[in-house]
Amino acid sequence: MQIGVYGAGYLGTVISACLADFGTPVTCCHPDSSRMVEMAQGNVPFFEKNLTEVIRRNVRCGRLVYSTDIESFARKAQFIFLAEDSPQSLAELAIRVARPAPKPPILSIVTPVPVGTATEIERRLKEAGVPATVISQPVFFTPGCAVEDFNWPDRIILGTTSNDAVLAVKQIFHPLVMRGVPVIVSNHETAELIREAATAFVATKISFINEVATLCERVGADAVSVALALGLDKKIAPRCLQPGAGMGGLFAETDMEALAELARSKGVPLKILSAAREVNLSQAERVVAKISGLMKSVHNKNLGILGLAFKPHTNSVAGSSSLRLVQTLVAKGARVRAYDPVAIPEARLELNGTVHYCETPYAAAEGMDALVVGTGWPEFRGLDFDRIKHLLKRPLIIDTKNLLDSVRLRAMGFEYIGVGRG
Repeated sequence: MQIGVYGAGYLGTVISACLADFGTPVTCCHPDSSRMVEMAQGNVPFFEKNLTEVIRRNVRCGRLVYSTDIESFARKAQFIFLAEDSPQSLAELAIRVARPAPKPPILSIVTPVPVGTATEIERRLKEAGVPATVISQPVFFTPGCAVEDFNWPDRIILGTTSNDAVLAVKQIFHPLVMRGVPVIVSNHETAELIREAATAFVATKISFINEVATLCERVGADAVSVALALGLDKKIAPRCLQPGAGMGGLFAETDMEALAELARSKGVPLKILSAAREVNLSQAERVVAKISGLMKSVHNKNLGILGLAFKPHTNSVAGSSSLRLVQTLVAKGARVRAYDPVAIPEARLELNGTVHYCETPYAAAEGMDALVVGTGWPEFRGLDFDRIKHLLKRPLIIDTKNLLDSVRLRAMGFEYIGVGRG
């Protein structure tokens, strides 16, 4: 079966590459010719762990091709993933790719969309006299782990009433189905709501443990041990139950806002979601208040930040708690020097020249009044902390990810402050 993926942003790039890695011929289509040429050469415009290798491997063996010819793309592909990062003009796109097809195609919507979008697209296709089968297929990628998330998903969600469409998806995702990945079939609205609800639930877990972390600091408990114990409860599970500076991600806030707006429009008060979002967004202020308490004030203080990406192994700063922290510090008069292995170009677009960027973590520490770990890059654990201690004006480390070895650092003479830790 010839597979088509329309979209050359984050979703389209990941999905087309990973599908080709299953051994299936895939064409990725987008009108931006320069982007398509770069992608065909393996030059991905963002950083994502292992993705460049997957693309180059499949381009080299001819399974993955890039095209700007939407007419030819639509005529050849029997199954098309609509994988733009934004739902804007998605109905028009569906009509455009379905119209030239020699027989009605299957269109799978993986773009994050509000509830009701697939039903509206079906209506628009019918009005235009363009036959096609529409599937709502939300995907659950975490930047930095997207290739792994694609290959080891928790479940495959399909919103459709077509048995043929379900069989087609199972054929495409045969390696996952044979591995026992559950396939959940529902109507469009259910599938669309699952994505938003899943994001909101993760935010609720993270916000809960962050509130517990605050309590831990007040009573002398250790939030990391509390989180571990809670996570070992099979009714809770450990993932996304780690205290820190808040939850971020490419689509996280969009998903939560979409769910909140849907609830408002239906007169349903989602109080827990509202509280979770409030707690999540307040974490940067809380960390800054903690730093201010240690330094009397952050005004006119020099602070080094390690990490700007929202999580390790990605250059995405969308919803980054570290970026919110930097913005809050700058707004309160701090001078910030920042280092990130890959996310500085993206951060520049958001921070508008308010931060000095460094080429090494040591440069970010030199002459600073304190060093703040904003992103949990594993390489930060292996830094030369003897060197950092001599570079810092004051040996103070604020670890918003509880990443570093607190016992070792304190033994070396650092003031170490984690989240929810005594």
